Amino acid sequence: MRRATLAVMTIVVVLAAGVVMTSRAQSGDAPRYENGTDLRFPADYRTWTFLGAGLGMTYEGEGGAGNSQMFSNVFVNPSSHAHFMETGAWPDGTTFVLEFRQSDSDASINRAGRFQTELAIVEAEVKDSRFEDGWAFYQFGRAGNLRDVAAPMSGEPVQRCIQCHTDHTAVERTFVQFYPTLLEVAREKGTLKPGF
Repeated sequence: MRRATLAVMTIVVVLAAGVVMTSRAQSGDAPRYENGTDLRFPADYRTWTFLGAGLGMTYEGEGGAGNSQMFSNVFVNPSSHAHFMETGAWPDGTTFVLEFRQSDSDASINRAGRFQTELAIVEAEVKDSRFEDGWAFYQFGRAGNLRDVAAPMSGEPVQRCIQCHTDHTAVERTFVQFYPTLLEVAREKGTLKPGF
């Protein structure tokens, strides 16, 4: 009887340790702050879940200042991606990293199309209840001069971000409409904004 009890206790301890380790692994990709709201650059973001890429995307109309030759790549922390796949919603601590890369077409055997080259700019968007409206935007700067820590954007520039991410995004403040796999999940879970 004691052996059976000891075996059950051992199993419970092992399972509890597994839950703690899983919980720590999932929270290991949460945003890290200095001074309460300044975001540390997530240097490992390229190992995160890749959501998609665009070429020459711009918010401006014809004749705008967008660079039609630049790629934009979007990554999200893995634990938030897993939560979205289950629920269709983003949890507190979701961190998106948007990197812009130059492009080229003249290399090796390529005869048409474009491919990505040097890193140009890195930005981030974070969902976190510590912020007044639950979201914050960050600019880490340009390649060769990336900041290790960035303060949340403020003033008129962030107001443009907030307005656009409020008016034109498919799920919460995120452009899920540009990520086909997530769009399917949001439809299935019923989390799309009206109009999508």
